[in-house]
Amino acid sequence: MVRSLIDIATLSVDEISALTNCAEDIISNPAKYAHLCNGKKLATMFFEPSTRTRLSFEAAMYEHGGSVLTMADSASSSAAKGESVADTVRTVSCYADIIAMRHPKEGAPLVASMNADVPIINSGDGGHNHPTQTLADLLTIKREKGRFDSLTIGFCGDLKFGRTVHSLITAMARYENVKFVLISPVELKLPGYIRKDVIVKNNLEYVQTTDLEAVMPELDILYMTRVQRERFFNEEDYLRLKDSYILTPEKLRDAKPDLCIMHPLPRVNEISVAIDSDPRACYFKQVLNGKYMRMALILMLLGIKP
Repeated sequence: MVRSLIDIATLSVDEISALTNCAEDIISNPAKYAHLCNGKKLATMFFEPSTRTRLSFEAAMYEHGGSVLTMADSASSSAAKGESVADTVRTVSCYADIIAMRHPKEGAPLVASMNADVPIINSGDGGHNHPTQTLADLLTIKREKGRFDSLTIGFCGDLKFGRTVHSLITAMARYENVKFVLISPVELKLPGYIRKDVIVKNNLEYVQTTDLEAVMPELDILYMTRVQRERFFNEEDYLRLKDSYILTPEKLRDAKPDLCIMHPLPRVNEISVAIDSDPRACYFKQVLNGKYMRMALILMLLGIKP
């Protein structure tokens, strides 16, 4: 049976550990992995704009010795003619061994996985899920903090539509002694179903607040997010909320010296460029970690042993 990755929750804790271990081995021994996907093809199907995710998938496959078929613009595909996701993915399955797919509609990658003959990797579906960004986040946390348990993680910004936030909370909720600090405008609070079905269900401690500076001293990890214009139906609401939180050096004055500052990128202005030189800034490390985790994931879904 073909296995896909649509939701981070379908990966067990042991599988996440295996993926992070594999990624760290790739970092240490790149030559060992350079030809494992010789003759294999990855198709990237992106119905939404992307820089990091699409290119990191392509880089991951090339570094395994495989090749890439790219559909980077839905306007130039048959989707523009009204072709269904199911038909498109059936077609692409004829050409590729594995597919990375991003789509603005929640559930589209799940539909794709039900109609494809090859593994589908959800590379972001609307405001719902982004499991491979979560894998990049998890490797970053492991490499920076050395553990997944006993951490206080602050999520700041758009927690309502932030699919990266939803996925990371779902992943981290399975580890012990994790506390979530949810920092957002009232209008962009974490959806109730995530709070109830993930945080409360796992008996984890959490706090909801609008005040970033007040909670800064207790955070081990600060996960910043942008307010996403593309998720708003009302331009006025976006303009009113877009600058709700801007991280500056002054706001870090009471932060822990080993705070890990993360961001799934792209940023707009929610993190000042003055933070980039701070040793606690880890968001560009996340980008590189994403490539390594996607390399590990491709091997797992293709059933290729290092």
